[in-house]
Amino acid sequence: MKQLRPGILAGIFVVAGVLSWAGARLWNAYGTLPGVPLAAPIVLGAIAVVLLDTALSLKARLKAQRERRPGAKGVEPLMAARAVVFGQASALVAALVAGMYGGVGVFLLTDSLDVAARRDQAWYAGFSVLAGIAVIAAALFLERVLKLPEDEDPAPEPPAARA
Repeated sequence: MKQLRPGILAGIFVVAGVLSWAGARLWNAYGTLPGVPLAAPIVLGAIAVVLLDTALSLKARLKAQRERRPGAKGVEPLMAARAVVFGQASALVAALVAGMYGGVGVFLLTDSLDVAARRDQAWYAGFSVLAGIAVIAAALFLERVLKLPEDEDPAPEPPAARA
């Protein structure tokens, strides 16, 4: 399984933000822009908490297992793989969603802060971006906790040298 790259996540965030900003401008020109739900930052924050709790729990279990403490619960490889996949999927979706809310938030900040409802929507969008960044940080931490140690084998010989 390949490791997540922060550059890819940042690229997803930027592309989603630009497309969302352009879509918000277009939608607002032809009708009423849908609002940013209050639940968006709450849900993203809950996912970040779950990821962080999982990472800290697995880190403690791995440490106890390495120190060979009596009664230490080990980490099953399948459970660790599922946790990594959950973290990676959450980070990718959070980058997309945070970029989307970031684009809408930038549109709201530049277009109509004089309307109280739009100002609240801009706050919700900003908190959603922060919560999305928290999800990404927690997912990268989880991935780091469960990373396998690198092989210490010397570099393989080139095929021509073996012949």
